[in-house]
Amino acid sequence: MTDLTALSYTAEHEWVAVSGDIATIGITDHAAEQLGDVVYIDMPTVGQEIAAGDVMGEIESTKSVSELYAPVSGTVVEVNDAADADTALVNADPFGDGWLVKVRVDGDVAGLLDRAAYAALTGADA
Repeated sequence: MTDLTALSYTAEHEWVAVSGDIATIGITDHAAEQLGDVVYIDMPTVGQEIAAGDVMGEIESTKSVSELYAPVSGTVVEVNDAADADTALVNADPFGDGWLVKVRVDGDVAGLLDRAAYAALTGADA
């Protein structure tokens, strides 16, 4: 299982795992639970430049459509084709096989929340 305390989070319910200059991004378990069954994901394309705080795509569920916000700035280097093909992965394993995109980070990743701050925001256990 992923060490959730090693991740960073956004108030918009994305998580970020940074390794070197690559950030792996997905939605949190809280977001997946609130959305319900994910049925479609509109992800950015490889090579696309994204800016922290900007909309980078959408995620659609049986309940609603939500925007995906870029937690970091950089260039998309990979999208999770498996999650695109089988959106149930996002609900089943949001911190593992259900990741969404990988970004080569341009600059720092300041301003993100740690697990305790995210848990306080959502009312969940850290």
